[in-house]
Amino acid sequence: MTRSKSDIIVTTTDGVAGREVVEVLGLVRGSTVRAKHIGSDIVASLRNLVGGEVKEYAQLLAAAREQSYDRMVAEAAGLNADAIVGTRMETSTIMNAASEVVFYGTAVRLR
Repeated sequence: MTRSKSDIIVTTTDGVAGREVVEVLGLVRGSTVRAKHIGSDIVASLRNLVGGEVKEYAQLLAAAREQSYDRMVAEAAGLNADAIVGTRMETSTIMNAASEVVFYGTAVRLR
């Protein structure tokens, strides 16, 4: 039986307080690459002239983070993991108009 994504504990620490890691299932990861939309890029360029938060890019990256995180948790659910420990997130620019967001960690079973 596959574990539900909402049942999986995700932590940046190497363990889960009060629980014992009894099996390491391996690396799980989720990633996505997002590109800027030309319309958003024009609005963001104008906003850059006057300063302030570039909401168009903030929304783009927030959606990319959520999708990457969800993909990582889905991979752990497929392994029937109880938790993902040592979770990290990285971003990188692939080209001038595209960025990658990656979440990764170690899927484990707990007692």
